[in-house]
Amino acid sequence: MRRWYIVGTYSGYENAVKQDLERRRESMNMTDKIYQVMVPEETVEVTDKKGKKKLKVNKLFPGYVFVEMEVEGEMDEKAWFMIRNTPKVTGFLGSSGGGTKPVPVPVDEMNRILISLGVVEKPIVDFNVGDKIEVVEGPFAGRVCDIAAVNVEAEEIIVLVEMFGGRSTQMTFKFSEIKKI
Repeated sequence: MRRWYIVGTYSGYENAVKQDLERRRESMNMTDKIYQVMVPEETVEVTDKKGKKKLKVNKLFPGYVFVEMEVEGEMDEKAWFMIRNTPKVTGFLGSSGGGTKPVPVPVDEMNRILISLGVVEKPIVDFNVGDKIEVVEGPFAGRVCDIAAVNVEAEEIIVLVEMFGGRSTQMTFKFSEIKKI
């Protein structure tokens, strides 16, 4: 399973670290473990002191580089070691050091970042109130429900689930946890 991790760098060296990681990934034959290295940036138009308009590239997360890696249960030791020991890398965000594994960026947060950067398109939502869905993840997997409300921005639906002797209980599920029947 692919997951995104955040790597801390010396401020101002994000692009150099990105290039280093990409080179080391190739030279150490880790293309099957490390897929993408990204420095999230946006281009804005600014006006200088003379009134001329220029384009300026701003880093959205100064001091950080995002790395998409293959994770099978736990992060691959070699890939983790290679990234941590890249020059100008300070470590993984979410790792307290001492050999502890870093925490991946939650999928919904990373999707919001990738959508805002235009790297991926926002999925087209085909859920409507009254549609039947099946829960595919979590403790309610396999349960069929009717959609009571759809929140496109949060990528969630609200359903009414019959529990405890026929009483309806309102529950919220992410789009990734359900499928339309």
